[in-house]
Amino acid sequence: MVLSSNASPPPLPQLVKATITNTQSGEHIPVMYNPDEFTLDQGNAFAEIAIPGLNAPPTQYVRGKLRTLAMTLLFDTYERGEDVRAYSGRIVRLLNTLPSTFAPPVLLFAMGTFTFQCVLVDAKQRFTMFLRDGTPVRASLAVTFQEYTRIEVQIAQGFFAGPPTVHTITSSETLQGLAADFLGDARDWRAIAEASGIDDPMHIPPGQRVTIPRKEGQP
Repeated sequence: MVLSSNASPPPLPQLVKATITNTQSGEHIPVMYNPDEFTLDQGNAFAEIAIPGLNAPPTQYVRGKLRTLAMTLLFDTYERGEDVRAYSGRIVRLLNTLPSTFAPPVLLFAMGTFTFQCVLVDAKQRFTMFLRDGTPVRASLAVTFQEYTRIEVQIAQGFFAGPPTVHTITSSETLQGLAADFLGDARDWRAIAEASGIDDPMHIPPGQRVTIPRKEGQP
């Protein structure tokens, strides 16, 4: 079939707005303009194992790092004559702690098919246009979200997230020694490093508190 030159082109699909949802309150915050781009960073943590006589120490995988999502959001209320902070401030306030949890809310960033469960860790506002009375009407907001993972019960290599032991490191102690003392096997030091968020198990300052998970079957 030949279309007439006067035929209208098919309508473009409606742009899906990115949203930030407060999973605690259910509040949905649509962005004013979708970001042109965003950066998603992820990686792994490795530790060097010192072995006398080797020119280069071998590396040992410790744990994965939490992913971070960064972007710049734009806000413009010049034509409305409104204070732009009424819109950008809704996102900035997601840094505030909740009375019920004493922590900021867990969020869900969604843009099309991309979703990211996270918490807001950084928000930097930059105001670039003002009304005659000084009211800001244009702003950019550089935000960084950090991945949030809910852990109810975690089972891995015979360990589970039950009531752990919290121990304060002394100058003569090592993770291998703690694993041998508390878990019965020095090779289980990686479980302590992962539970305590330790990236470099060979350099732990005295006084640091570490979490020792309970091994399956332990009383």
